[in-house]
Order: sequence, then structure tokens, then C-alpha cells
Amino acid sequence: MVARAVLSAWPWENLGTFKYLLYGPFIGKLLYSKFHEDAQTDTWCLHILILCALRGFIHQLWCSYSNMLFLTRNRRIQKQGVDFKQIDREWDWDNFILLQALIASVAFYIFPFLADIPVWNTRGSLYYWVHRRFHGNYLFTRYHSLHHESTVTQSFTAGSATFLEHLILSAVVGIPVLGSSLMGFGSISMIYGYVLIFDFLRCLGHSNVEVVPHAMFHAFPFLKYLIYTPTYHSLHHTEMGTNFCLFMPLFDALGNTMNCKSWELHKKITSDTGKHGRVPDFVFLAHVVDVISALHVPFVFRSFGSLPFATRIFMLPLWPQAFVIMLLMWAWSKTFLVTFYNLRGRLHQTWVVPRFGFQYFLPFATEGINNQIEQAILRADRLGVKVISLAALNKNEALNGGGTLFVDKHPNLKVRVVHGNTLTAAVILHEIPQGVKEVFLTGATSKLGRAIALYLCQRKVRVLMLTLSTERFQKIQREAPVEFQNYLVQVTKYQAAQNCKEHKGSSLLAPPLETSPKWNQI
Repeated sequence: MVARAVLSAWPWENLGTFKYLLYGPFIGKLLYSKFHEDAQTDTWCLHILILCALRGFIHQLWCSYSNMLFLTRNRRIQKQGVDFKQIDREWDWDNFILLQALIASVAFYIFPFLADIPVWNTRGSLYYWVHRRFHGNYLFTRYHSLHHESTVTQSFTAGSATFLEHLILSAVVGIPVLGSSLMGFGSISMIYGYVLIFDFLRCLGHSNVEVVPHAMFHAFPFLKYLIYTPTYHSLHHTEMGTNFCLFMPLFDALGNTMNCKSWELHKKITSDTGKHGRVPDFVFLAHVVDVISALHVPFVFRSFGSLPFATRIFMLPLWPQAFVIMLLMWAWSKTFLVTFYNLRGRLHQTWVVPRFGFQYFLPFATEGINNQIEQAILRADRLGVKVISLAALNKNEALNGGGTLFVDKHPNLKVRVVHGNTLTAAVILHEIPQGVKEVFLTGATSKLGRAIALYLCQRKVRVLMLTLSTERFQKIQREAPVEFQNYLVQVTKYQAAQNCKEHKGSSLLAPPLETSPKWNQI
């Protein structure tokens, strides 16, 4: 953690989302100038607002791309995921944009000629040394360590730093702009280009996804000293004390601070792009609930994806675009990877069937949905996934019999096809002691109760099934092999359990335990 030091905290850190009201004076000045003064007088306010919006958009685009695991999973540099602590730490990543907007406004008042620079001018590393100084013990402990707490970098990590650091960074960015303007070479297009390219390259370096082809360095070796890569900067976050430069590794070479592993690691990551990578142990096969909830996936808005779902009014304008994307997914998309996590050394992934909740109730969409699920199961089987769990409507009885459609169609599947009910049943069965001869079962005709009863009767355990519906009981009884049907007994009163040593309810929830191998298959 960063020790609290002078200028380590942001002046508006207690304002929360109300900090965006600080953009209000820019809007007010712009409107006042438009209606009460010469319309050209204060266009600098408009340019600052546009530039702030574009900078935020660049960071959001890079974050979205980094989190599109279906595109980037094989090019990720750090394989672990981003935890909630990092998301919280980087929540106010855009503070620096607001700060530099305020500094720019002050600069326009101090240097009035900046308001009159042309849109285009045909006449026309400090960062390294500043960055290296911030890795000294005093400055690093009190300021820069906040930035380095994020080892799995993303574009928002670029903006995660203390107030003092961004004050100095503002000077680093501003000196070339001011200097070129003082020499008569400044222009609005130059400022836009310089600032946006600066942000674009910072986001690239923090993206944790390698996008620069190694073949380019192989063909033109000198480019290694002119172009930095995400791998290059990632090493700076994992092995501090090297790779300080931003954009141009030449200064690291001259300062003897270049990490010797930079190019070999870059070559390895780019050569692994076409490979599958680590095979997940468990896959959770989900689907999209509705259009608004689709906006909460990590590659749309990472921050909202980390919070409990809630409909936010300002996201409603995005609904039409999301609806169009839904139609495109319906027409062309296939199941894709959306998130992953590691639990006890096992890799768990969430795959999403590109269908929305309402589509599961359209009769003409049933075949297409089942085809998507089937292809996902077969893909998991080819990859060597151990377990795939059908989630929500993907296990709908009316759709595919809770998954039995696929198991019956592909009897030689190696992957275990399960869903929440079968996993719960496995836990309940695991709790039944060995040697039990009779079990009293409540909720006996539910999907969960049916599965438990059918499994126990084949173990020659007598199952007292509590139900008033003889029809439903007989339907389940007929599903059991003939030689085991007598082990299923209908009872209508709880008193039947008086002489039974083992009582089980099909709605029982228990901690996850190792499940019976036979029960992992539906």
C-alpha cells in the first residue's frame, strides 16, 4: 500500500462521481461564449472537452479489447485475471484527464496566444528520467508503488497513480506542446495528435495483450530500440528496475536498464498466438439474460461488471447498439469465452451461448440453440475439458431434457456434462453413508428428487418417495430398469419416515464435495 504523503491523494477523491461536475465550468464558459460573445473566442473550452472525451474513449476501447478473451486469450502476457482489489484501486483511473483539463484551462489564461493557434501548421526522454527517479526508495514507497500494485496491467492501470505523479506527467506532456507553440509551430491538430497518440501508446503498453508482431523486429532489428511493446512494459511491472522508458526502448539501452528477457519473451508470446493455451478443467456454459445485462460483461464496462447488476439510466442510450449486436450474434456468432478464474489450482472458464433469454421461448429458435450447446460440448470434449455445466435455460427440460439429448446422442463423450441439479444431487448422494438400505426422500418428483431416486434404486437402496401424485411417481418408476423398479416406493405421509434412518430432501444444499464419477454424467 502507498504511504500517505504530501500530494499523494487527489483533491476531489471524496466527491465520488460528483467530480465530473468540475467539467461544468467548461460547458458554462462555452455556452456563454457562444451566446454572449464572439463564437470563436472560447473554442478552446470545446477542444478541451472533446479531447477529454476522446482520451476516455481510447482507454475504454483498449480495456474492452484486453477483456475480449475470445480474441486475446492466446496473446495475454500475464495469464492470471484481474481481481476486485485492482478494479477498486483503478476505479478513478480518469482523474488524470480531469486534472490535465484544469491545467490546460489555466495555461490558456496564462498564455493567451494558445487560443489563437491555427488548426493546422505546415511547419512542423524526459519521461524516462522522471520515471526512473520515481523508482527511488522514497518516491516509490510514498507515490509510485500504487501504480505497481497492479501486476496484471490494463489500460486503466495507465491512469492509476497519485496526484503528484500526474502533476509531473502533465508537465512532461505539456512542455513539448507549449514549446512548439512558443516557437510558432503549434496547432490544434498537433495538440490533438500528440495527446491522443501519447494516450494510445500508454494504453498499448498496459494492455497485457501482445499486438506487435515479432516478425517486424526480425526483419528490421533496429526497430527494437524505437518501438516498445506490451510485453516490454509488462516486464517493468513484474520485474521492477528495468524497462523504464515509455515508447522508445533506446533510452533503456543507453541507461543500461533494459531487461535482457524483453525480446525472447516477446518472441515466445507471439509464437504461442495460434495455440490453444491451458485447457480449462471446468466450463460453465451460460447465456445472455437480456440486452441491458449484456452491457455488464467485463469487455463492455469493467467497473459495472464488478458490481451487482442494476439498470443504470445513463446506459439506456446504448440499448439500440446492443440490440443490433444481439441480432448480429443471432445470425453469425458462436459460443465464446467471456471470463475465467482459478480455484485451488484448477482453471474455470465461463463460455456464453450467443442467445438471449427471450430467444429460448421462441419455438423456431430451439434447434439453433441446441446446436450451439452441442457444438460447445463437442469443443470441450476435443480440448480435454473435464466437466461442462449447463447453466440457466441451457438445461431447460423442454429444450433438451436437461442435457440428456446431447449425452444420448454422443454416448462416448469424455467430458462430463452436468448442471446445477446434478451437482447438487451428487453432493447429497455423497453424504449418504455406505451400507444404507433405505432412504426417505422429500421433493421426490422434482428434477433433483427424480435423479436421486433413480440413482439410489440402481444401488439397491429402497427409496420412500414422498408425493401425493401417483401419476408422477409411476412416470419416474417406469424410467428405472425393470429389475430395480420395486426399490421405488410411494408414500404420502411423513409418518412413513419413522422407521427410516436416512432422511433426505431434494432441495438440500451442501458444501461442494468430491462427487461420484458415475453421477458426473447426466
